[in-house]
Amino acid sequence: MPILIKQPTQIKAHGNMPKIIREYVGRVNSKTADVSIAHMQSPSGWSEAGQTPDFDEYTIVLKGVLRVKSRDSELNVKAGQAIITKAGEWVQYSSLDKSGAEYIAVCVPAFSVEKVNRDSV
Repeated sequence: MPILIKQPTQIKAHGNMPKIIREYVGRVNSKTADVSIAHMQSPSGWSEAGQTPDFDEYTIVLKGVLRVKSRDSELNVKAGQAIITKAGEWVQYSSLDKSGAEYIAVCVPAFSVEKVNRDSV
């Protein structure tokens, strides 16, 4: 039977300034461990600590620019583009563009604080 998700749950974000995370599917909102799907909005100048997650992340940028830094590259992912980061790969996200960034993040398995493995700051 299909399951209707009536609304997302807003999740507390990490980073140097407030960012909005609305989880539709995942460990918090739908009690789903296999995948998480969240709508993110980060302001201009937002950044978070680097991380080496135990999940793959698929990100589609809807507006603005999301900067994605890895050990060997730094990419600016623009509206209409997507990026895939693999489990075990160090990555750092930021939105330094003047318009910030709005994007959808899909994590497989679902995002969890225990699986994100953030760098100590």
